[in-house]
Amino acid sequence: MMKPLLGFPNALALLGTLFLVLLARVLAADAPPTFHEKWRPQFHFTPVDTWMNDPNGMVFYEGEYHLFYQNNPFGNRWGHMSWGHAISRDLAHWEHLPLALAEEDGVMIFSGSVVVDWKNTSGFGKEGRPPLVALYTGHYTKRPLQNQHLAYSNDKGRTWTKFAGNPVLDLKMADFRDPKALWHEPTSRWVMTVALPKEAKVHFYASPDLKRWDYVGEFGGAGATNGLWECPDLFPLPVEGGGSKWVLVVNINPGGPAGGSGCQYFVGEFDGKRFVADRTTHSRTSEPLWADWGRDFYAAVSWSDIPRRDGRRLLLGWMSNWEYANDVPTFPWRSAMTVPRDLVLRQTPAGHRLLQRPVRELNRLRDGGGSVRRTTVAEANGWLARRPVPLGLAELELHLDQVPGSGVLALECRHGKSGNTRIEADFKAGTLRIDRTRSGPSDFSTAFAGVHMAPLRIINGKLDLRLLLDTSSVEVFAQGGETVLTDLILPESPDLQLSLVATGAAGNVRVDSVSLWPLRPAPSVLGNSKP
Repeated sequence: MMKPLLGFPNALALLGTLFLVLLARVLAADAPPTFHEKWRPQFHFTPVDTWMNDPNGMVFYEGEYHLFYQNNPFGNRWGHMSWGHAISRDLAHWEHLPLALAEEDGVMIFSGSVVVDWKNTSGFGKEGRPPLVALYTGHYTKRPLQNQHLAYSNDKGRTWTKFAGNPVLDLKMADFRDPKALWHEPTSRWVMTVALPKEAKVHFYASPDLKRWDYVGEFGGAGATNGLWECPDLFPLPVEGGGSKWVLVVNINPGGPAGGSGCQYFVGEFDGKRFVADRTTHSRTSEPLWADWGRDFYAAVSWSDIPRRDGRRLLLGWMSNWEYANDVPTFPWRSAMTVPRDLVLRQTPAGHRLLQRPVRELNRLRDGGGSVRRTTVAEANGWLARRPVPLGLAELELHLDQVPGSGVLALECRHGKSGNTRIEADFKAGTLRIDRTRSGPSDFSTAFAGVHMAPLRIINGKLDLRLLLDTSSVEVFAQGGETVLTDLILPESPDLQLSLVATGAAGNVRVDSVSLWPLRPAPSVLGNSKP
C-alpha cells in the first residue's frame, strides 16, 4: 500500500519545510532575486536564490524538459539536500517550480533519476496515463546509511508521492548512491546503475517493475580510480558514419583532469547485465577518457525519454568544482549548470571518442552577428576589434586551415580594463588551454586561479573552435566537440572584447572563417505547481 506524500505526518513535515523556505526568503527580502545580479549567468540555468549542485531526474515528457537538482532550500551553501525543480520547452528558457522532493524524517534526498513508465510496469499510473517514477538515494542524517528510494507523480511532475515500501534497494552501506535507470529493450526490463563511490565501481540491477531489484553485474577497476565514483549514467549512442556503442559515464571526485571534480566515460558493449569496455579504456593502466578537461564540469548525466523522432542523447553537467563550490562569491544563488550538450561518438585512430556540441536550440539566442571568410589572422583580429560585446554574452566560431606544426594561436577574452581569459592552441605541443589566472577575482579560494589543459588533435590540417561566453563562464568545444573545456570566470566588467594573438608560425595560419554572435539573455521565470 502506498503512503502519499501528503499523508498527515508527512503533510506536517512538508508544511514545516515550506515555512522555513518562506522564512528564509522573508529574511532576504532586502535583496530579492532579479536574475541580473553580478555574475548571474544569462543563458545557463541557475537556482532562484539558494544552493544547487548535481542535476537530477532529467526527463522529457509531454513537451517539457524536466530538470531536478540537488538543492538546499534554506541557503546558498550545501546542506538539507532536497530536489529543486524546473521545466523548459526549448532548453534555453527555464520556469522554476516549487520544491519537488523535500528532506524529511532524517532522510535527505540525494541524486537520482526519473523515467516515464510507459508500460505502467510499476502500477502507479492512472486513467491510462504513464506515471513519472523517480529513483533517488536516501541519505540518513543520524546514521551512516545510503539506500535507494522511489517516488512517483501522476501530474507531470508537479507533485510526488513517496513509495510506502521504501527503500527499494538497501545494501546497508554508508556510501551507495546515485541510481540512474533505463528501460533495456532487448531484455524487456528496467536496468539501474548505482555507484559504490569508495570502491570505484558501479553495480547494475534489473527490475520488472521499478520496485524489486536484483543484482546482475558490476564494472570497475578501470580509468581514473583515485577518487570517489559518483553519478553514473549508461546509454547507447550512435557513431558518426553508422553503428552504435554503449557509453558508461562515471563522475569522479577528486581526481579530475584539472584537479578536484571531473567526468570520465567508457565506451563498450552492454548486454543488460555486464558492461565490457573497449580495450583502449578497459585496463587499469589505460589513460582515462575525460568528457571535459576544464575545472568546472561534474555530475554530468543525460535526459531520459527523449522522443525517438528527435533521437538525441542530451547531457547536462554541474558547472562547479567541489574544491571551491561553496565559496564562489555569488548571491543570493550559488552555482549553475552547463549548457545542454548533444552527444555522438566518433571513431578516431585511438578508438571511439565522445563528441559534445551545444544543443541547436541555443542558436535561437543569436542576436545579429556576422562573419569574415578566407582571411589572415591579422585581418580577422581587426574584424573582431570592431565588434565589442557590451553584455559579455557571446558565441564565437573559428575555423582554421593549413595549421602549422608549431606556434601558438590565442583567443583573448578581455573584460573591461583588467580581466583577460586566454584560450590557447599550442600546435607543437598538441594542447588546448584555458588560462583564467587574470580573469577576475580569485581570492575566495587558493584553488580557483589556474591554467587548465587538454590534448588537441589537428585533423587534416584543420582546427575548429567554438566558444560560448556567459557572464561567469566559458565553454570551449574543439574539433566538433572532441575536446571540451569548461571553466568558471568572474570578470569585474561585463564588457567583452575578443582578439586573436599569434606567435611563431601560427601567424601564418589561414583563417577559413570566424563568426561572432552576441547572444540574447534567456531569462528564467517563477512558475507555479499547475501542470
